[in-house]
Amino acid sequence: MQAQSQKERVKVFTTVTIINRADQIRAEYGIISPDQIRSIRLRNVLADRRATTLYLPADAIAQLGLKILKEVDIATATGIEKVLIFQDAKIFMFEREGIFDCLELPGGRDALLGVIPLEFLGLEIDLKNQTLKPLPISSTETYLTIL
Repeated sequence: MQAQSQKERVKVFTTVTIINRADQIRAEYGIISPDQIRSIRLRNVLADRRATTLYLPADAIAQLGLKILKEVDIATATGIEKVLIFQDAKIFMFEREGIFDCLELPGGRDALLGVIPLEFLGLEIDLKNQTLKPLPISSTETYLTIL
């Protein structure tokens, strides 16, 4: 039982680059220059399989200039809270990328990378080495499946 509780206390942190995908599209159409694409690099992002998606603090969302999609209720450790969902956050890490909605974290907490982006990007939490491990994605072996 003690081994299990030790495992639960192990935390895996990573560095994530997030780009405003809407800015990228505007740059592709020549509306803004490529150097106007907003992006940030966040360190100490907790990879957490108990979290659902990407969670960012308000200051990171403001730096990126992400657009509000809607307000929703979420379950937290302290109960139900209303939070804002923002759209067009493009995650880039381990030479993989994906576009996700993100939730604004209440109280300026550090960013979280949840199960949906982890699985989409093919990243596995390696508790033993306290790191993220990219799953294979080649012509002979891939984490992507259709069953």
